[in-house]
Amino acid sequence: MSREEREEKVYRFLEEYNLSYSRHEHPPVYTVEEAEKYWKDIEGAHTKNLFLRNNKGNRHFLVVLEHNRSANLGEISEKLGAGKLSFASDRRLDKYLGLDTGAVSIFGLVNDTEKNVEVVMDKQLLECQTVNFHPNVNTATVSIPVKDLERFLEACGNKVYYI
Repeated sequence: MSREEREEKVYRFLEEYNLSYSRHEHPPVYTVEEAEKYWKDIEGAHTKNLFLRNNKGNRHFLVVLEHNRSANLGEISEKLGAGKLSFASDRRLDKYLGLDTGAVSIFGLVNDTEKNVEVVMDKQLLECQTVNFHPNVNTATVSIPVKDLERFLEACGNKVYYI
């Protein structure tokens, strides 16, 4: 699937479920630090999205937290009973979320038809009015109201943990 098709699939899904969003274009970014310079005019919480696997490789997790927070993998692992967690390979990222490195996003769940990926959401994000993610490409940011983000997660049907 091309980058354009990946992005378009996100918008089709959001529109199919009547979810509100706005799109903001910017140059390609691969890290939170690179993205920060393009966020000044984008309202809402900006996110960091980590794709992890357990040590057996039989469980996969998308950890979503506010961009300025750090993920304590040991604590997350303990709460989930997942064993040791580490970053998943590019191959796994493509296989389970249909994404490339640098474009990891909650919107990758639209590609997880088998519901293999478990979502670990920072519960503080639910206190925000708007949350921002890449639309499965790193050349844009999509803002979505938190109430619609919750509806998005319901529509995807993946297991979600709020920690």
